Amino acid sequence: MLGRFAQPTTALMLYALRALLEFGRGRHKEAMTAQRAAEGIERGLTMQHIVARRALALELEMLVRVGETELVQLALDEMDEDVRAAGEMRVVLAALRLAGDDAEGAAAALVPILARASPIENPRWAIQAMLLKASIDDALGDAGASSRALERALELAEPGGLLLPFLLHPAPELLERHARLRTTHASLISEILNLLSGRTPAARAGDAAPLQEAFSASELRVLRYLPTNLSAPEIAAELFVSLNTIRTHMRNVYAKLDVHSRAAAVTRARGPGLLSPSSLKH
Repeated sequence: MLGRFAQPTTALMLYALRALLEFGRGRHKEAMTAQRAAEGIERGLTMQHIVARRALALELEMLVRVGETELVQLALDEMDEDVRAAGEMRVVLAALRLAGDDAEGAAAALVPILARASPIENPRWAIQAMLLKASIDDALGDAGASSRALERALELAEPGGLLLPFLLHPAPELLERHARLRTTHASLISEILNLLSGRTPAARAGDAAPLQEAFSASELRVLRYLPTNLSAPEIAAELFVSLNTIRTHMRNVYAKLDVHSRAAAVTRARGPGLLSPSSLKH
């Protein structure tokens, strides 16, 4: 009951203290109950911290895109070291260095990510890291490494149709060049290039237009996450909306596709081209 009357951090301390006291009294079952409650609160605080960090990183990326590089550098300088060392902030730093024509500095910023010292588990940020690497390698004159990084970014993006990173880090020249090479993602490249040029993407498997018009923009964003392994709470965190909002959008998507499960929705949406087909594996 402590969590109802205390702030999360205070409740965490009280539960941890109760666990110690109960253990000291030899009441091990009660101690374990209090400890599990403390761990639950701690996990919630960690998730809030991660979501806030990603939101800040996204905001800083957008500031880089509009040329506010001095403000971004100041924000990075004033961060706590553990936040600045996070994978998302490494991506921001690489984007900042690349915007300043410092390809070597940008490459150095990504080294901890690529070496797994600052790993990125979130697919959208992993895509952004690989897109930046492709641009950095191209700037350093390594076309082969650039192509491999871009292919990896496309491979990560294809299953869930995660196109936002390609809009945050546009590289139309690299994509056009890559489309002429041997790639299993030619249709996805075409879709991205259409978006970057402001054209409406053509349906890739039948005429998706009539069905697509039935969905709101928010429902289509949620639909693109359905083929991923992300849970509904994780999708909510990705899109910075409430879990109830995600559940409402999912119910609407199911109803409009006339299905009753997530797997069925993905299968139904792939038919008319609302979702990209799965990546080919070799």
